[in-house]
Amino acid sequence: MKLKMLGAGLSFAAGLLAAAAAGAQEPGITDKSIKIGMFGPLSGPNMAYGFDVINAAKMYYDKINKEGGIHGRKIEYVVEDDRCNANDLVAAVKKLVEQEQVFMLNGGSCSAAVVAAKDYVVRNKVPFLMLNASGDGALYPPTDYIFGAFSISQYAVGGAMIEFAAKQFGAKTIGYINHDDAYGAWNLEGSKADAQTNGVKLAVESINPTINDVTAPFLKLRAANPDVLLLVTYARPAALLIKKAAELGFNKPIILSVTGTASLSQLVENVGKDALKNFYIQEVMVDAPGGAKLKPIYDMYEAAYPDLAAKPDHPQTYMPYGIPPAMSLVKALQDAGPNPTREKVLAALKTQDFDSGVMAGRVKFGPTDRAANRSTIFVKYDGATMTPLPGVYSSRWTYQAK
Repeated sequence: MKLKMLGAGLSFAAGLLAAAAAGAQEPGITDKSIKIGMFGPLSGPNMAYGFDVINAAKMYYDKINKEGGIHGRKIEYVVEDDRCNANDLVAAVKKLVEQEQVFMLNGGSCSAAVVAAKDYVVRNKVPFLMLNASGDGALYPPTDYIFGAFSISQYAVGGAMIEFAAKQFGAKTIGYINHDDAYGAWNLEGSKADAQTNGVKLAVESINPTINDVTAPFLKLRAANPDVLLLVTYARPAALLIKKAAELGFNKPIILSVTGTASLSQLVENVGKDALKNFYIQEVMVDAPGGAKLKPIYDMYEAAYPDLAAKPDHPQTYMPYGIPPAMSLVKALQDAGPNPTREKVLAALKTQDFDSGVMAGRVKFGPTDRAANRSTIFVKYDGATMTPLPGVYSSRWTYQAK
């Protein structure tokens, strides 16, 4: 009798465990919601890289929720400020994963900072889609958990600029200024590959992002007599270099990478319109900021944030960048089916290939590529008018396992 009772008790306990397991959900998933962890610079000197980008992603998620959600579930997002700082970003990611128990992550606007979260994300097997950070150091070599560069891979930034300079201006010698950090090394590697392909000679100067006097590096590049000058820097050193070029009478084409264009109005204020007579901006969207092809995004922003839209500095240049990663996340959840797991979402991401209608190139991942976009257009800018030039330019750099 005792043995029978013990057996019955064990069977009942096993049944309870099985029932609990069957009903268990992965973190952040309920019958009615999917919790997403978002983060970016919402304060500090680099907030222009992320504030409106996060707003754009949020308004896209709100749109999906109004349309019924994903397989009956609404997206719930929790947002943290990473201040474009590696320590703050890792702290934000840990809080979202451990305290908020999010299902997946969608964040990061600053490449150097976002790479710091790589080990934690991979160790905890959390699906992570970056916002507008390139984050090449977290994308290469590829992992099963991190996807990014929806704006563009840093390897591709420099390479696409080289292709444009060679084809648009017939440049044979190109002056090239990048940063002396990992971010600068990534875009320089892609640039060297495309320079070789296009038969172009590079004259390179690498500067610290916090540089205050750019006279010496600029004079060294001018001595190389370049046909075109490429600035692959953040906004502050870019403004210093453009202003210095005007002061020293440099009148050849200057091409600024997409990472240096956080606020065009601020750029004009810093350098003056006379410094922008032969000036071109790299852009990863299908049109210039505010252009006709992007009007639906700007209309959506104005409807979602009327108070912000009334301000002269909003939306900021990078605002539309928040849409493609949000689209990617939604599509992966839809493709994962009515019973999503992290592994199902990751499998869906690895084969994604779609046109966002926002970026110059398709959002496309592959077996060894976690960078969504490598294509750009270029815009002539005179301080008042942006004129998109025909053609889409892409880097030919490809990842090779070492």
